[in-house]
Amino acid sequence: MPLTSWDDYPVHQTSEFIRHVATSDRNFYDRYYFNCLPTSGEWFAIFGLGQYPNLGTTDAFIDVRRGGRQHIVRASQPLVDRADTSVGPLRVEVLEPLVRLRFVVDAPEHDVEMDLTWEGFGPAIEEPRQYLRSQGKVVFDTQRLAQMGSWSGTLRVAGEDLAIDPETCWGSRDRSWGVRPVGEPETDGIRQGVNVMEGLWSYFPMRFEDHSLFVICQERPDGSRPLTQSERVWLDGTVDDLGPVEHEHRFRPGTRVMVGSTLRFPEAGVEIACEPLLPNFVSLGTGYGMDADWRHGMYQGPEPVVQGLTYEVEEIEGLAQYGIVDHVARFTYDDHVGYGLYEHGVFGPFPRYGMTDGGMGAPGDG
Repeated sequence: MPLTSWDDYPVHQTSEFIRHVATSDRNFYDRYYFNCLPTSGEWFAIFGLGQYPNLGTTDAFIDVRRGGRQHIVRASQPLVDRADTSVGPLRVEVLEPLVRLRFVVDAPEHDVEMDLTWEGFGPAIEEPRQYLRSQGKVVFDTQRLAQMGSWSGTLRVAGEDLAIDPETCWGSRDRSWGVRPVGEPETDGIRQGVNVMEGLWSYFPMRFEDHSLFVICQERPDGSRPLTQSERVWLDGTVDDLGPVEHEHRFRPGTRVMVGSTLRFPEAGVEIACEPLLPNFVSLGTGYGMDADWRHGMYQGPEPVVQGLTYEVEEIEGLAQYGIVDHVARFTYDDHVGYGLYEHGVFGPFPRYGMTDGGMGAPGDG
């Protein structure tokens, strides 16, 4: 039956029921992503929830890096009603759209209990649309909003309570929807061996005392940039375009893990020093594509499935460095000191930083 609770609200965008999205593309998705970080960098929590209407599934996860371990809870179940933003013991609640949200995890048997409320710091903003084709097929067509904010509430990991103070417990969030690879892997066909995201991805949302900065740079090995953003957003919503970014990234020798960056915006006269404090290797265990048995949108069966995982960081970072890596980071420019997300990934060769094939890490002394 296609009729669900959202059909009683005037939110339709097509002649279809809300259960059916406007495209039949199997890869349509609709997701929440959040991170929670203390400015001390002592630990780092990442969590999210997604719906995949054309795959008929919904899933959610939380991944908490603390010390040398990452504690993960993940859940999946068939999608019935898109108004239901819960999956097993994880759920999202929108308390005040674009301002206040809540994320709850009730999984003490898997070492994670959380009840956190998000308060936006400044407005939610529109990020640039990402649109990529590969051999004629649309592989990315996504829209996103992003926002900086603070957290209050409780978080308990492996039997210990972590301090949550909105004055020092910050984070970023995004909402994204559209088309991107999800679910079970598709047959490559003519795209065999083609990496549609080949090159360098960097995403740095930063919070300062009275403004935020949002920097995106997707750069191919030839230097072309299909997606960029460099904006300073003040609390009243005023936006300054900083112009093109120039980057100098430093890598741990022999790896693809960044250990610092300098970002320059010549048009705005701004230079930012980026200091990562703690990485979370989120590509493993959470659904971001590196697990054969658990990817975002992958069908796990007709009944809800909930799993808990604990990883030793030193055992997974060798593989996880080839996916997205998220860090708590400190950012400084002029007299401003801020904190936020330092997210990067290098996919395939990237000669500028000495990675001449898809497997090697960066050379040099870092």
